[in-house]
Amino acid sequence: MTDRTISIRGLFRISRPINLLMVAFAQLMAAYFLIERTPQGLSVLQDYRLYLLILATLLITAAGYMINDYYDVKIDYVNRPNEVIVGKGIKRRVVIFLHTIFNFTGIGLGVLVAPRIAIVNFVAAFLLWLYSNRLKREPFIGNLTVAFLTGLSVYLVAFYYQKNELLVLTYAIFAFFLNLIREILKDIEDRNGDRKHGCRTLPIVIGFRKTKQVIFIVALCFVSAILIITFEINKPELFYYFGGLGIAFVWFMRKIYLADRKDHFTQLSTWAKILMLVGTMSMAFL
Repeated sequence: MTDRTISIRGLFRISRPINLLMVAFAQLMAAYFLIERTPQGLSVLQDYRLYLLILATLLITAAGYMINDYYDVKIDYVNRPNEVIVGKGIKRRVVIFLHTIFNFTGIGLGVLVAPRIAIVNFVAAFLLWLYSNRLKREPFIGNLTVAFLTGLSVYLVAFYYQKNELLVLTYAIFAFFLNLIREILKDIEDRNGDRKHGCRTLPIVIGFRKTKQVIFIVALCFVSAILIITFEINKPELFYYFGGLGIAFVWFMRKIYLADRKDHFTQLSTWAKILMLVGTMSMAFL
């Protein structure tokens, strides 16, 4: 197998294509079902700037995954040695080069969409670098940063078109809280490698059981925020869909309560992704 083949495969894996597809899917769903038309009256699907916005978001997100893996090589050798990519599937200097190119391209595409989108993209790129370099090693602040950027990627569509912002904000909050829970679950899953390399994540600072308590507090805030906004919007469809999803969420929280092994938290992280996907699909019914 040639170095070029290894690099292409490494680039594909380090970019997390499934996660990128979920981001693009959420933005497209929000644009088509919640925004529907541009201020000029055209279908958003006819607006080329929408696709530039999505592409820019994906490039910034992919760059974030790259720099995260770059800084986390030693930790990943402990937590998931078979999944290490940097230095094996793709050279370290190539990762830094691609990270830089992807970020500059994402910000440049943002300029073509609107100056305010370019500013958001610049801030997102900086926060992703800061997260990988420092914040993820601190308790809770790193989790909040990633969750915020996930919610922002959904809200960005409404921010650009200046339409139905409260409705899109509902889904941004949904994405924020679910991703916050998922990030804390990943910290529990990765606590062995994090502890070995001096990270101060929640499970290391306050312990395994108290971290679970934090997750339940976040879940309570999540349910409260969704209820407040759905009452404000007053769309029966939202009540029905989130009510049904709430049953699945209660089951999910019970699984968290019972979880005590690394493979349990790996499965829960996957279930959090599925819940986000199902929640995103509810946009089609509004």
